[in-house]
Amino acid sequence: MNNTTYSVKKSEIERKWYIIDAANKPLGRVATEAAKLLRGKHKPTYTPHMDVGDHVIILNCKDAVLTGKKLDQKVYRHHSGYIGGMKETSARVMMENRPERAMMLAIKGMLPHNSLGRQMLKKVRVYAGSEHENMAQKPEVWEVK
Repeated sequence: MNNTTYSVKKSEIERKWYIIDAANKPLGRVATEAAKLLRGKHKPTYTPHMDVGDHVIILNCKDAVLTGKKLDQKVYRHHSGYIGGMKETSARVMMENRPERAMMLAIKGMLPHNSLGRQMLKKVRVYAGSEHENMAQKPEVWEVK
């Protein structure tokens, strides 16, 4: 009887392309599905220490919904590195001006915070509208539950 654990090899990894439509769906739910696809958790060959995930295209980010009072209460912060360099942006302003950035930050927070997570984040493409330039990859539609 063989008691070894199967580990996928880099040459055996097959990557697909998926489209997620974020229109009228909660931003966090869409980001969760995208992170799951990027990590490869939907595959039987999932390996935690390897990038076995697929490519994800997210459309209609400008129509994603923030539930509750998040539009007014949620604040995005970043620091310039200089004294007094804290910048704050409310979720309402972020969703009006840069909805793609709000989606990318949500997905980034759900991936591993190391070089593996940065590698996975390169496989996501986010668009504010319904147009994208990846038709040559023949992406499949992924339904958010």
